[in-house]
Amino acid sequence: MLNPNTPMLADALHATRQSFDKIPVVDLAPLIDGSNPQKVAGEINWALANAGFMYVRNHGIADTVVDDAFDQTKAFFKLPDTEKMDLHVSRSGQTLRGYIEPFGENTDPGKTKDLKECFDLGPESEPDCPFFGPNPWPDEAKIPGFRDAVYRYHEEMKRLSMTILTGIARSLDQAPDFFENRMRNPISIQRLLHYPPQTGIVDESIIGIGAHTDYGSLTILAQDDVGGLQVMNRDGQWVEGTPIAGTFVINIGDLLQRLTNDRYLANLHRVVNTSGRERYSIPFFIDADYDAEFAPLPSCVSQDNPARYEAVTCGAHKYGRFVQSYPHLQKVPA
Repeated sequence: MLNPNTPMLADALHATRQSFDKIPVVDLAPLIDGSNPQKVAGEINWALANAGFMYVRNHGIADTVVDDAFDQTKAFFKLPDTEKMDLHVSRSGQTLRGYIEPFGENTDPGKTKDLKECFDLGPESEPDCPFFGPNPWPDEAKIPGFRDAVYRYHEEMKRLSMTILTGIARSLDQAPDFFENRMRNPISIQRLLHYPPQTGIVDESIIGIGAHTDYGSLTILAQDDVGGLQVMNRDGQWVEGTPIAGTFVINIGDLLQRLTNDRYLANLHRVVNTSGRERYSIPFFIDADYDAEFAPLPSCVSQDNPARYEAVTCGAHKYGRFVQSYPHLQKVPA
């Protein structure tokens, strides 16, 4: 007899179990120690051109930094709903920091409601434009060490992202510091995520997070061992992003696809948690300065591949994508 708690996936939600040799694991050590940065650049080139995703290992981030951030993430989501709602993202205005309840953000709103809850934070700053301002922190007495652990993680991810971007710059035959002029004061978002497990019949109307591309430049994802990430391959198949211990999952967003004139792929991905367990993940998003301009690189434009995009600024593009996902922003004048 079928257990009523056993998930029954619609056909469109079944991931193909394939070897992740097709989404490679890139060893960052030769880039970080300088022994062979061009080898790493070549591997990055293949990964981002063909998959838009890669795992990275030997990344230099201590296990304790990651473990502490996951411990605090779990503690935060165990808080009573009333305490989490006191930190709701709508209270931060255009700073876009704080708690988002299940179904409070929907990344594919025409098709899917997102069964997840989030807490977003970023660099502490003055609220002079969207994505910048103070963070709404939970009561330290309720979650001792929360602020220190998650902000330390944010700062370590910012450092790692700049390292990875030097490898991406090399992969595009640019100087290693190519991205630095766009990232003097970059938009960055540290997100804590909790995905409840789904049971019963599961279809695309409600899943952990609907199919989407990331909005900015680069994403660094730490995931637990539960699984649920799915990435679309070139054949239109959903492939499982199986957790690999000691690695981060890296993918690029819309701005780098635009910069490379579609040479690199901001790939569709989603989360479907039918594991029967709570799933936690910690994605870090780094974009660029609010007014940094993105248009196709001349080296990525040719007679056979003319420019496919007009120039956009980072802030305008990213904020426009957020308006589509956040109901409270749709009530705010542009």
